[in-house]
Amino acid sequence: MKFLFDLFPLILFFGSYKYAGSNQEAAHALLNGHLSGLVSGGAIPASQAPIIVATIVGILATAAQVLYLLARRKKVDGALWVSLVVFVVFGGMTIYFHDDNFIKWKPTIIYWALATAMLVAYRFFDKNLIRLAMEKQVQLPEHVWIRLHFMWITFWLVLGFVNLFVAFVLFKADNDAWVNFKAFGVTGLMLVFFIAQAFYLSKHIKDEA
Repeated sequence: MKFLFDLFPLILFFGSYKYAGSNQEAAHALLNGHLSGLVSGGAIPASQAPIIVATIVGILATAAQVLYLLARRKKVDGALWVSLVVFVVFGGMTIYFHDDNFIKWKPTIIYWALATAMLVAYRFFDKNLIRLAMEKQVQLPEHVWIRLHFMWITFWLVLGFVNLFVAFVLFKADNDAWVNFKAFGVTGLMLVFFIAQAFYLSKHIKDEA
């Protein structure tokens, strides 16, 4: 359930983008009917309608996640707060300037923010965030926790660069391809990383047995 909860904004972002793309004329009319007085130039181009609809839905979905957790008096993870702030800032610029380049930076900023937080926590506060999150489930040697921590930092940094490459080089003028990559490509890369991590951990767990 938590996995689906975490993917909630992404699923709605992807679904709303595809729906708006299939009904671009209606989406365009709806946006200009409600946002024309709030955006730069007073009008949103039809070509930008799908990504702006998806951005609005994504912001609302992320905000709904935070409000749901607060209403249930549950802890809101720092990563979710970061996601909401970055989504509002870069999504807001995407909507106001009707420019998809801003929202394409959003995943990279989040990945790099996570990497930075992990590095700062380790270097300045002697906190291994991966160990804090996982040590109740698994016992590992100290050097393995350190390697795992920096594996995650490297993964977030690399994933940030991959997003920029896909968004601004590989599929520079193809929003459909970037949205597909965001929904399926990133998910696939994370799955591969999780599997590789599981193999790495299983080796050391067996060694400790």
